[in-house]
Order: sequence, then structure tokens, then C-alpha cells
Amino acid sequence: MERSKKAQKLYDTLHASPLDYDKEYQQIMNDFIYGDVYQHGTMDLKTRELIAIVANTANHTLVTLKEHVIAGLNGDLSPIAIKEAIYQCTPYIGVGKVTDALEVVNKTFIDYSIELPLSSQKTVSEETRFEKGFEVQSTAFTKAAIQGGHDQAPKELKHIQNYLSEYCFGDFYTRKGLDLKQRELMTFIMLATLGGCENQLRSHTAANIRVGNTRELLIEAITQCIPYIGFPRTLNAIHIINEVTL
Repeated sequence: MERSKKAQKLYDTLHASPLDYDKEYQQIMNDFIYGDVYQHGTMDLKTRELIAIVANTANHTLVTLKEHVIAGLNGDLSPIAIKEAIYQCTPYIGVGKVTDALEVVNKTFIDYSIELPLSSQKTVSEETRFEKGFEVQSTAFTKAAIQGGHDQAPKELKHIQNYLSEYCFGDFYTRKGLDLKQRELMTFIMLATLGGCENQLRSHTAANIRVGNTRELLIEAITQCIPYIGFPRTLNAIHIINEVTL
């Protein structure tokens, strides 16, 4: 089947209706996204859509985000996975972008007759969020590195290390709905999408490898991002993948 026909068939499966804001441009992008990018590699459709949702949340591109929330639902991606991927963005892109993304998601869920609120995925209490966050953080970055960060932080920066353990990892990474490998992959996508976060992208590339995500998976994931983040940020991410894994 020729590329355009493959692209149109997949687009029609995933999307509610065709967009017609600029048909010539839409054809170029549909052919590239669904005829090239979605046909490359072996990544399953649900993961592809989750990546697109996270990239567009990080970009604050809300029209395209809505398209991929719809595509995810049409591709049997669970509402909880969608919500958790967007929650996961918060420590990296901030509350404003995430709040706007959740408004889009919730409105789309209502359109699809998905009952809100979804069941809570929280697993920690006020008393355990630091301990559990430190535990997950240590799995991704090693206990020695995390404890060293706490021990060696200057007095005026110790609160930052605490926030990382209890907020970033305790409040978000410990939630159900996505496992650690998925959360680290989504974090890699957020940082690559933002750009200018190469130090953090480097450390989270290493964390991805440590928790069991492969170099091949990272390359497939960043390939999936090309239509949403462009080639400069894609190539920067590939450079870091190579730096860490070769």
C-alpha cells in the first residue's frame, strides 16, 4: 500500500473527523506522521499516542493535544494512562501548561462519556511521600547519588533536594497508572520537547537505561516526536542518547 493510503487509513481509524484548516498542509503532515513516523519501528500504537500527548502538553500546543487525546481513546489508550502522563509533566513543565492540558483532556473525556473524576492513583500519604519518593528516585539514579545530593547540598539548597524527593518523585512517580519505565520514558520526551534542558536530559537518558528502557526504544520514542518538536531538538536528543549509550 502506498504511503498516502496507509496514512489516510490510520488517520481515519484514530481521528473523529478530518481537519480542513489547510488541506495541502494537512496532507503533507498526515502522510509524514501516519505514513512515515507511525510506520517506523515496532512501538505499539498506545505508546506512540502517549508520546504525542506528552510532547504536545510540553509544547502547550493544545489543538494538537486534543487530536491525540481523541486518537489515544480511539486506539484503546486508557483514560487513566492519559491523565497520569499529563500529571507526570508537572514537575518538568509547570502547573500552568498542565492545567491547560487537563482542561482539554477533561472536556474530551466528557465528550466521550467518560465519567469524571477518574479513580485516584495516589499511593503515598503526607508521612510517606518523602520516603517513597526517595526510594523511586534511588531506583532511577542510584541510592548513592540521591543520598549524596541530599548530604552535599549547601544549607540554602537543601529544600530543593527535599522537593525533588517528596514532590517530583513522591507525589508523581509513585502514582499508579504508569510504571517507572513508562514514567521515565515520558520524562525523557518532556525534556527533549522543552529544549535547553540538556543536563537533565542527559541524566534522565541514563535513568531510562538504568530502569530497563533500551537505546533502541529511546530512538524510536524521539523519532515519534519529530512532527511535534522539529529536527533541531530531535537531533540534540539523539546526540545525548549517543553520548550516554555508545
